[in-house]
Amino acid sequence: MRPLVTGVVAVFLLGTPAWAQSEDQAQTIQALEKRLDFARHLLIDWAGLTRYGSENTELKPPAPGQNRVVFLGDQITEGWGEGEEKFFPGKAYLNRGIANQTTPQMLVRFRQDVISLHPKAVVIQGGTNDLAAVMGPMTEGTMAENFMSMVELAKVHGIRVVLASVTPVCDAYKKQTGLRPQGKIIGLNGWIRDYAAQSGSVYLNYYSALADGRDFKKDLTGDGLVPNDAGYRAMAPLAEKAIAEALAKQ
Repeated sequence: MRPLVTGVVAVFLLGTPAWAQSEDQAQTIQALEKRLDFARHLLIDWAGLTRYGSENTELKPPAPGQNRVVFLGDQITEGWGEGEEKFFPGKAYLNRGIANQTTPQMLVRFRQDVISLHPKAVVIQGGTNDLAAVMGPMTEGTMAENFMSMVELAKVHGIRVVLASVTPVCDAYKKQTGLRPQGKIIGLNGWIRDYAAQSGSVYLNYYSALADGRDFKKDLTGDGLVPNDAGYRAMAPLAEKAIAEALAKQ
């Protein structure tokens, strides 16, 4: 893949003197290399099964009476704990988020990253990348089937389920609503809420805490898509409450 990157860069800069190469060109090259690396990784490991493989292998079984919880999701989950706001310190909670993932990818790794870890509960957060067609077009029916399959797998193995809403987006920093239409986010959240009630799961409404109207509150995000530390602080008590509710269910 690296020779391909070199070739792309060479073509891009052909005939351009070094002194004339602008900062914009350097950023374009960096973006191209990043996209090529992402495509290469997808070809090797589409579902992200190697992302947490080693950690899962080294993980000890939960202690008696311990309420282990797995957070399965995309960049919204993966980014939790990367800043100053830590990921539930002192709790037996495991972060199994992978940036840019869609619900079919999450479904493929559900056994490895959830069931095999023997949690008491799972928090399933996904859908924003399905709406953005990150891995190609996705119908509402297919998204629904992926959520349903994950919930059914969890319940067969005695794992309580929390279904999280899709978080809002805004265009305060860069264009986000074109890829993730706000009306579609609201529509998908309505389906997740109704299916949670139907399936005996708990609905975790991150959206209401993060949104101002239909927009992501500007002070709770740094890019209009992923929460910042303040955003995660607003989400944490909602997650804790939903987990407690799920664990209390018969």
